[in-house]
Amino acid sequence: MTMIDKTVPTAAEAVADIPDGASLAVGGFGLCGIPVALIDAVHRQGSTDLETVSNNCGVDDWGLGILLNDRRIRRTVSSYVGENKEFARQYLAGELEVVLTPQGTLAEKLRAGGAGIPAFFTTAGVGTQVAEGGLPQKYDAEGNVAIASAAKEVREFNGAEYVLEDSLTPDFALVHAAKGDRHGNLVFHATAMNFNPLCAMAGKITIAEVEELVEPGELDPEHIHLPGIFVQRVVHIPAGSEHAEKRIEKRTVSASPADTEAIAATQNQVVGG
Repeated sequence: MTMIDKTVPTAAEAVADIPDGASLAVGGFGLCGIPVALIDAVHRQGSTDLETVSNNCGVDDWGLGILLNDRRIRRTVSSYVGENKEFARQYLAGELEVVLTPQGTLAEKLRAGGAGIPAFFTTAGVGTQVAEGGLPQKYDAEGNVAIASAAKEVREFNGAEYVLEDSLTPDFALVHAAKGDRHGNLVFHATAMNFNPLCAMAGKITIAEVEELVEPGELDPEHIHLPGIFVQRVVHIPAGSEHAEKRIEKRTVSASPADTEAIAATQNQVVGG
């Protein structure tokens, strides 16, 4: 019996056939669980005119933000875009098409695509421009709406209205997992479970970077989050390696007790004159 070994030696080799104009589902939420090495490899490889499907578009200098900064993304389907100034600039300048999608709807679009379901009805967006159309997707250079979202079918079920949403099946999916075996079975850590399994299901060709690569049979079947049937390529990117940096999107540091006392003393002096 021939063993199915889906491992690829490097991230560069894993993404080498991603062409210009391809659509990419990219896992992660903010900077949590994003496939840093694979995104970097796509950046180095040079693919352009890309369409990304991701919860967000990274930040200005990290994640999908590095592709955005080099004008390599033509269109993005996202639910949250609030941490990237260049994203906002390109959108408002008419350089980027943005399909804003409710977060739960985006997740279900990916899951349904992976399950072979072409479309589904949901209450999310009923009575808004999500269903009625008119959301600005792209502006022109003068700030006029060049492309607006189209109206969607709304149907009533049991006295409630639902809007019809199409599923998503991008050309490629890039995901990050804590563990994986050579068959492509994946285990995600904590909140990296966010969009990674859904993107992996939806992609026609799914490429997974894994921090720990194990042999088939070493993963407990009951602990596998995503079966290897959804994964075509696996790249080992060990934690601590050059392309495995995990950044914090926003760092908030509380004052130490000593600092708090010093601030209080200063305020007392000011109040007391």
